[in-house]
Amino acid sequence: MAKSIDSKVVFMTTSPRTPEKMIPEIDLLAKNFSGKKWNVQTQIQFMQLLRDENFFHGSGENSPDFSARDRINRAPKSLGFITLLPAINLTPVGKQLISAKRTEEIFLRQLLKFQIPSPYHKPSEKAAKFFVKPYLEILRLIHKLGTLKFDELVIFSLQITDYKKFDEIVKKIEDFRKQRTTTTKKYKEFKQLYFYDELQEIYKEEIEAEEFSTRESTTKTAKEFFNKKMSNMRDYADACVRYLRATGVVLISQLGKSLSIMPEKKADVEFILKNVSREPVFVDDEEKYIEYLGNPELPKLLTDDKKALIEKLKTELPYEKINENISILELKEKLDDALLAKKNEIIRNQVSEIKDYKQYDDIQQIFDLIPKRNSELSDVPLMFEWNTWRAMTMLDGGNIKANLKFDDFGNPMSTAQGNMADIVCNYDDFDLIVEVTMASGQKQYEMEGEPVSRHLGKLKKENGRETYGLFIAPTINEACIAQFYMLYHTSISYYGGKSAIVPLPLNIFRKMIEDSFKADYTPNPSQVKAFFEYSKEIAKSSSDEQDWYRKITEKALDWLG
Repeated sequence: MAKSIDSKVVFMTTSPRTPEKMIPEIDLLAKNFSGKKWNVQTQIQFMQLLRDENFFHGSGENSPDFSARDRINRAPKSLGFITLLPAINLTPVGKQLISAKRTEEIFLRQLLKFQIPSPYHKPSEKAAKFFVKPYLEILRLIHKLGTLKFDELVIFSLQITDYKKFDEIVKKIEDFRKQRTTTTKKYKEFKQLYFYDELQEIYKEEIEAEEFSTRESTTKTAKEFFNKKMSNMRDYADACVRYLRATGVVLISQLGKSLSIMPEKKADVEFILKNVSREPVFVDDEEKYIEYLGNPELPKLLTDDKKALIEKLKTELPYEKINENISILELKEKLDDALLAKKNEIIRNQVSEIKDYKQYDDIQQIFDLIPKRNSELSDVPLMFEWNTWRAMTMLDGGNIKANLKFDDFGNPMSTAQGNMADIVCNYDDFDLIVEVTMASGQKQYEMEGEPVSRHLGKLKKENGRETYGLFIAPTINEACIAQFYMLYHTSISYYGGKSAIVPLPLNIFRKMIEDSFKADYTPNPSQVKAFFEYSKEIAKSSSDEQDWYRKITEKALDWLG
């Protein structure tokens, strides 16, 4: 059934927030429900299974059927990875996504096919006149302008409801940039006023009729209405950035909050812009649309051209003779292997620099930006996870593995999928998992409290040796402190016995890094182990969780003493 759309601007799928996180979920759905009807009963059953998986963060207890629809009916269905009628089934491209070593090209093809209108998305009479493939046009916009700031994406790019409006939006952005250089207002005020002006034009009819209520909430004034629309548009733009990043063709400047085409991918993008049709297809033919959407070979990319593929291989492997008689599939696999080897070499060089403390100042500067409400960073959770990996690599010896995804050039691409700890540190005689979160309050406990214990237990069982946990957040919720303290005293077989997990606020963790940097020697793994052993001993004598937490934070401030 098609979803009725009332929007006046382009919308993007926002669930899941990170596209890679849908992979284990649709795999779970397909393994357990293929061929069954997608109804309230199977939706509840799916959430019951999902809650027991290592990769799931959350509860989904209040309305499990709604939670299931939110996870499956949005991106997995809209991007053609799964069909739900007449029964649940993976499409050919969905099967490919689950089994692929590299997913960038798969996501790229599917985003290029996403369109409004479609048999899945039908604009209502209240909506804008849609005729667009949004991701294709935004890719075109980035290529046209060279760089596209996140604010420009929010305010202007989402107005491309019809691809014929492209030139109009380019001019709007260019005018915005000119006025920004001449205004006497501070940028924040200038941007806000400019945004309001654009919204007044977009929602002119609603304003004149004083229709300020939205589908999501009741707003009573024009200002409340505008603020709600601004928030929605930021959410769409944020999701758009995350999904574009998953294609591997767009470079995200975290500090500048801007998008550009990867220099190495410029030819690929130009091929797309020249050859992929801008017009939506099969708008009123659901059967043909589903077939088109689920076809893993459409649209054609530059890497489907054998000659272009060979040239890419010659660039990546200049000293190797390329057998030009092998198939395109074999050539692609060879290119994938070459890119993976190149990425691993880049990361090895990064690790070498980090261990020599050459990136200390940069690590601390990124941490400065993490807790800020309006951070300059484009993706704060991703940068928090990546920067903590760098800090742990610098802090001590051992093999420190980040389970986040890196692009072909060693840049952080997306956070860990959730079926494993954010960071795993392997030492000679013990292991350490590190989990980071931006969540605070009760949400921190609900989302992160149990998965940390589960990940620790999983690694402990796999490796059969002493394993500790470190939990880092800008602030630590009292419920998490109580949860982790309890696990020092309670043996739970599911978690591999008693669990030693230390929660630390970011400022305390940063002091540990600073002490390591200032020390006149290189700290060793035995000092890391001693800190966690102290947390176990002090748990036995502490009067309660707050007494224990106070003592371990005090110890952290002098962990090398």
